[in-house]
Amino acid sequence: MTRCGQPNDPPISMTNKTQPQPSSELCAALAAAHAGARILSEYFADLAAAGIRTKQKGEQYQGIVTQADIEAEHAIVAEIKKAFPGHQFLGEEEHSAKPDADHLWVIDPLDGTNNFAHNIPHFAVSVAYYCNGEPQCGVVLDPSRGDTFTAEQGRGAWWNGERVEVNQHATLPETMIAAGFYYDRGPMMKATLAAIEELFEQNIHGIRRFGTAALDLVQVGLGRFGGYFEYKLSPWDFAAARIFLTEAGGKITTCKGEPLTLTTSTVLASNSLLHQPMLEIVKKHADF
Repeated sequence: MTRCGQPNDPPISMTNKTQPQPSSELCAALAAAHAGARILSEYFADLAAAGIRTKQKGEQYQGIVTQADIEAEHAIVAEIKKAFPGHQFLGEEEHSAKPDADHLWVIDPLDGTNNFAHNIPHFAVSVAYYCNGEPQCGVVLDPSRGDTFTAEQGRGAWWNGERVEVNQHATLPETMIAAGFYYDRGPMMKATLAAIEELFEQNIHGIRRFGTAALDLVQVGLGRFGGYFEYKLSPWDFAAARIFLTEAGGKITTCKGEPLTLTTSTVLASNSLLHQPMLEIVKKHADF
């Protein structure tokens, strides 16, 4: 992995099926993701036991979800600080370091909050390390299924220790596409639906919308989806999955084809082969 001012480990070939020894940064990311996941799992079990709350108790229910979010972020940060006390953090809840910090951890303690709040076991912990704005390693952890997705720059994408790659679908009629909706119920929603309609006109196999961006992105890396798009994502939503996707052979940009940065942005991800045909569709609806 390329690290600031440190010797580089050589990239591994795409035929290498043995996961390389993780760097100290990836070890820290894994420990942190598991620390956050333990807290989420405890809260999720409590929420599942209680069932869906009524509307009258909505505030109390949301308070529990928010507490899970905050406690998980604290646990993640504390774990990373054990190894790297001088590093900075950018997160959804309480950390707002600059995106171009020399040593930056971008964390989402609970990606898929609505799923979590409605007892749907499809959410994730996302932890990524960036050096001077460049992605170095990342972990996406799915507590419900016990899946761990890891990647390091130049060293491949790994799912539970198995090397993975994007699919080789070259045309839209042979693939499945995923999409995400932001909370907006106005022009952005209409733009998303318009893009989906046009994708269906290309005879894609179908559209899937699961509500957890990090897990949607890693599914592209696994080869299950040929592409994914969403018209508004925060950097912690995609920071770790981005590395996994590109190390699996995929491509990720904004929905206008511009380089992705650690700012709130539109996101288009693909297996690389489908990037241009998808871009032609999602770009025309991106001005809303």
